[in-house]
Amino acid sequence: MPGTPFSFRPIHHVQLAIPRGGEEPCRGFWNGVLGMQELEKPPVLAARVGCWFRSGVIEVHLGVEDPFSPARKAHPGLLVDGLHALARQLEAAGHPVTWDDDFPGHDRFYAADPFGNRLEFLEPTS
Repeated sequence: MPGTPFSFRPIHHVQLAIPRGGEEPCRGFWNGVLGMQELEKPPVLAARVGCWFRSGVIEVHLGVEDPFSPARKAHPGLLVDGLHALARQLEAAGHPVTWDDDFPGHDRFYAADPFGNRLEFLEPTS
C-alpha cells in the first residue's frame, strides 16, 4: 500500500516448538544433520530452555512447549542451494523426504524434525 510508514525486511527467525528435554535431539538434527551453528542464547532468555541455530541468514529458534504438539501443517519454507544433496543428507540420517513438484519455479520437498514438525525446503529451478 503506497504511503505505508513501515516496510518488511527479511525474517529474523522462525520458532518451532519442541517437547521438554528435546534440546539434545535438536542439536543432533539442526547441527549434526543440517550443519547449522548453535547460538548462545542471551542470558535473560537462556532460563527458558530450548536452543537456537543459524546458517547464513536463516535462524531457527526451538522453544519448549508444554504440552507439546508438533506442527504438521504450519511450517517454515527454507530456501537452499544444493537441494538434492540436502535430501540425500537427511535420508542418510534417517529423516525421509517427500518430494512435491506443485510449486512452480522451484524444486521442493518436505521433511520433519525429530519431533514431527513439518519443514519445507525449496530451491529455485531458474
